[in-house]
Amino acid sequence: MEKDIIPVYLMPGMAAKPTIFERIRLPKDQFKVYWLEWMIPEENESLEAYAKRMVLKIEHDNPVLLGVSFGGILVQEMSKLMKVRKLIVVSSVNSRHQLPKRMKLAKFIKAYKYAPTQLLSNLDVLKKYAFNDTISKRIDLYKTYLAVNDKRYLDWAIKEMLLWDQEEPNENAVYIHGDKDAIFTHSCEGDCILVKGGTHIMIVTKYRWFNKHLPELITGAK
Repeated sequence: MEKDIIPVYLMPGMAAKPTIFERIRLPKDQFKVYWLEWMIPEENESLEAYAKRMVLKIEHDNPVLLGVSFGGILVQEMSKLMKVRKLIVVSSVNSRHQLPKRMKLAKFIKAYKYAPTQLLSNLDVLKKYAFNDTISKRIDLYKTYLAVNDKRYLDWAIKEMLLWDQEEPNENAVYIHGDKDAIFTHSCEGDCILVKGGTHIMIVTKYRWFNKHLPELITGAK
């Protein structure tokens, strides 16, 4: 019956399109998947205020929230404002203490004020200056999945990620991390599921793992 179907809301990583989830397939007799999209932040909007606006896009009671990378930080904030059946955080951090040293340094010196986010607003121009095929292909990948190249959003997102102040992991969350994640390199400490060979974009590259394990992680069958 429709009322027995579990709603699963998926939040992509920073500036990413929800199409990063296009290969995520959950049994339709148990789950219905909904994609969330980034909004342009209001002027001087806090992450908490942004989370409140995103919660308004949730149309079901007691849903599952899954977020990737900065989206994982956002769904942790959203879960503080609403009741959720399950909170799943992928390729992210569980508190401010797990931010890599380079990000902590960037926070300390307020480097987010000087991030060259304008470069992402025109990837075609940036590609002209790529000095090898690997970088060129990486830019093409970014173009495939990049949804928001608005400088105001990018400046806001980088700042809010670096300034995130959560002290402790959410004890009810499921944290999933790849052992080859080059962005958040030491984020699977404590109670965390480690995916062998998983990189920061493993929601795309390891989709078979997620399709296999998400149903039982959501329902508690595992």
